[in-house]
Amino acid sequence: MLKAGFIIAGASALLASAALGKAPALPLALEQAVTQSHEALRKILNGDPSGYAALFADSDDITLGNPFGPFGKGPAEVRARLANAATKYRDGSVRSVERVATYGAGDQFVLVEIENGRARLGASPDFADFSARVTSVYQRAGRQWRLVHRHADPITTARGAESMLPTPRP
Repeated sequence: MLKAGFIIAGASALLASAALGKAPALPLALEQAVTQSHEALRKILNGDPSGYAALFADSDDITLGNPFGPFGKGPAEVRARLANAATKYRDGSVRSVERVATYGAGDQFVLVEIENGRARLGASPDFADFSARVTSVYQRAGRQWRLVHRHADPITTARGAESMLPTPRP
């Protein structure tokens, strides 16, 4: 379950980190979960959604947003969105992951990253390099850290206002 009190409970830690100009240090177990998420990225770029599926909490309010459709909420929809995304990639690799920002304290952290990959996309026989901006929310469940929200989209460069308009269809 997402914790609404996170904003209040973590505010002083966030302000202290912001005042020092540095992101809060992540607990070791959380760094391990983040490393597992980067391995999950490699797996999904090869058609296997199991890495991310194993990282998500088993809670009715987990959410996943990706470039291939609307948000999924709850374990069944999240698994379905992961399975659909996995069908879009093959023969992939992770080129790099850049950590942009980290927010949080206590039992909940938010990571903002840019993921850079290479794979064959859709029916294309050619490899393509691509990037995604990603926001991941992790929550501690006992001694483990679980994803409770992940949002990834391909917007990594500035765009004009017109980019919000629907693409005209022929």
